[in-house]
Amino acid sequence: MPTPGAAGSIRLDKLLWFLRFARSRSIAQAMVEAGHIRLDGRRVTRSSAAVHAGSTLVLPVGERIEVIRLLSLPLRRGPAPEAQACYLRLEAEAPAAPS
Repeated sequence: MPTPGAAGSIRLDKLLWFLRFARSRSIAQAMVEAGHIRLDGRRVTRSSAAVHAGSTLVLPVGERIEVIRLLSLPLRRGPAPEAQACYLRLEAEAPAAPS
C-alpha cells in the first residue's frame, strides 16, 4: 500500500483524523458527510474526497471555525506537534460580541 506522501493525496476523513481534528475516523466521516467541511471553497460531503498539499480547508472546531492550509500530508497519526507542523492556520473566526 503506498504512503499518503507517495500518492500525493489522502482521503479527507483520514486527514482530519491524522491532524487530530477528529478523535476517530468515524467521527471525521460524520463531520464530512454532514456538510461541515469546505475544501478549496467547495462544500464536501464525500469522506473519500482527495486532499493534496496546498489545499485550503474550512472546518468547525468546537465553537469556532478554523481555516487551514495544508503544507504537507501527514504520514501517520502522530503526536500533536507533528500534526500541527503539517498545516498553517490562516485565520480564526472571532466569537460574536454579546449584545
